[in-house]
Amino acid sequence: MRKLFALIMVLLLLPLPLVAAEESADLAVPTPTLTPEEWGKKKLPHERQPEHIEVVPMEELPPVVEGQHHYLLLCIDQWKRDPRPDNSKPPTLNGQRRDMYGNTDGIMLVTLDTRAHRIMLTSIIRDAIIRKIDSTEKEEKHGRINYVYNDMGPEALCQTISQHLGVRVEKYIMFTWRQLANIIDYLGGVQITLNTQSEIRKLQGVIWEGTVFDPNGNDLYNSGKHPTGVYTFKNPEGKVIDYHSDKIDKKTAGVSAVVYMRIRKDSSEGDLMRTQRARNVIQALSKKCKAMSWDEAQGLANNLLENNNKTNMNLNEIIEAAKYAYELRECTIEEMRIPHEDIARRPILFCEMLAQEINWPYCREAFQEYLQNSFLVADDEDDDDF
Repeated sequence: MRKLFALIMVLLLLPLPLVAAEESADLAVPTPTLTPEEWGKKKLPHERQPEHIEVVPMEELPPVVEGQHHYLLLCIDQWKRDPRPDNSKPPTLNGQRRDMYGNTDGIMLVTLDTRAHRIMLTSIIRDAIIRKIDSTEKEEKHGRINYVYNDMGPEALCQTISQHLGVRVEKYIMFTWRQLANIIDYLGGVQITLNTQSEIRKLQGVIWEGTVFDPNGNDLYNSGKHPTGVYTFKNPEGKVIDYHSDKIDKKTAGVSAVVYMRIRKDSSEGDLMRTQRARNVIQALSKKCKAMSWDEAQGLANNLLENNNKTNMNLNEIIEAAKYAYELRECTIEEMRIPHEDIARRPILFCEMLAQEINWPYCREAFQEYLQNSFLVADDEDDDDF
């Protein structure tokens, strides 16, 4: 009897630890989310598939904030290239991805906020890893952001950026290197500050004679050491540029400015510094536009419409954007880059290509905070009226 009683007690008590264990698992505190610094330092293999990327579904994106206008500026990595036909399939060759229409090595989101009186430039590095828009719950596909246009089209790139940054981006305008150079020449060149000797030496070796001048007025093309400071990109006196010629005239200020934008091997920052140079050129062009009359601004809008590779904006929409920019021409231009604050891992190798993993949730949060400052500025101004 005692043995039977003991056996019954054992059988009754055995499940208790199991039940307790299940309850503790249900109540367990979730694993804390990694801080950006911890995420960046996480040790992972060099050759592997990218980690899961959390994006915002299109149907969950909030409407565009009143007064904020987003325009995606794109530059493909070709001097001349026909635009990608609408509704065309991803180009392939022998079953492999084919670069047929060019990759968008220059990606910059321009935000004009007419309510808070702000101009914001947000650049994205070209080799950022993204979640493709044709991913499913069962299969998550990844790629480089600068491949999206060539493979799926500009609208797909707008959707990709919208979902990764959490803001609706619908309008885009795309240029080849030559078209961008033409716009710079149309505006009469630019002035850009060169801060390091390595940058100056690198530029000196790739520009053409008579297009870039140092702070003392000397031609950078000439050998010898040149000082840091403000460099002037301008065309030779009396030079006439044939914008419609099939032959590219490389001896122009615009071409030298584009070459400057493309430098990336003068420092350890690589592509991050290249996105900064792109913002430097846009900043310099914006400064020139501040002195424009409205008629001149409209002339620039017409030039943009005639001198682009592909856009979904008509003349009225480009003139409308020019009007916003003209109204904000006295604003200080603000800048942000993705990845934000250098929170990124070293490039990984997947699908036989190098690409950069980005902490997209962190960048999305930082970008939203960046835009949210508009409310603070606008609210402060509203308070002054009472």
